[in-house]
Amino acid sequence: MDWRALPPLAALRAFAAYADSGSVVAAAGALNVSHAAVSQQIRALEGHLGVALLDRAARPQRLTPEGVLLADALRRGFAEMGRAVEALTGAEAARPLQVSVTPAFAANWLMPRLARFRERHPDIDLMVNPTPALVSLDPGGIDVAVRYGTPPFAGLEAEEVIPTTTVLVAAPSLLAERPERGLAALDGLTVLQELGTSETTDWLARRGVEARRLGGLLQLPGNLMLDAARSGQGVAVTARLFVHGDLEAGRLELIHEERDGRAYHLVTRPGVLRPAARAFCAWMRREAAAQAQ
Repeated sequence: MDWRALPPLAALRAFAAYADSGSVVAAAGALNVSHAAVSQQIRALEGHLGVALLDRAARPQRLTPEGVLLADALRRGFAEMGRAVEALTGAEAARPLQVSVTPAFAANWLMPRLARFRERHPDIDLMVNPTPALVSLDPGGIDVAVRYGTPPFAGLEAEEVIPTTTVLVAAPSLLAERPERGLAALDGLTVLQELGTSETTDWLARRGVEARRLGGLLQLPGNLMLDAARSGQGVAVTARLFVHGDLEAGRLELIHEERDGRAYHLVTRPGVLRPAARAFCAWMRREAAAQAQ
């Protein structure tokens, strides 16, 4: 890289602060300089680049397309520098480790094992966010997410840790008078789906199961879905690792099983992980390896 071709850092910081705040006055306050200094730096940056970054004829004033492009690049670049500085200086050491998982994963895999993480790392404060939403892994927020699917996950790093097959299960009492197994056994049965998602109905639709064949839809939080299946309230599509014990004990019966290439992945932002996040990822790898034995 030709470092001499880059604009002065002060001009880039001034423009990034303006783009984030949308105001010269607010940018000046964030940088602890005068608003005249911010305006001067932005004009100097435009002169260096030879393009207009602000549409000054607009009311209110706004970024030009070139300005939007540069603002996006600076936002990513400064965020990455900030993460590196925090990782090197330990500035984030006191912030709790934030982990995002689905309610189903939290209830059926994470919580039964989490005490072992706490025993190994009693110094790490932990916040578990159980949500079906694909939360953003922004700096200062969620550190690690556990996501089910197939990579890539746009803009993120993913590591497969828990491979599993997808199964369709129900209580034996629900299937007692149904000789069919496989997808044909679904006719007239209620389908259980995690609240806030369409994962189960989408999965069934891709396999040719039409909604009119089903006996309705019951949507529940993911941590309650398997309880409903065990009590005979409907059929559930889930990961086999969640119901292995239920199948062994006869609480649930297997209707259909397939390996569709999906697995559980550790998902993080690119770049250096802070120590608490590295510790959690290492612990999950150990737990997953122990389960596979």
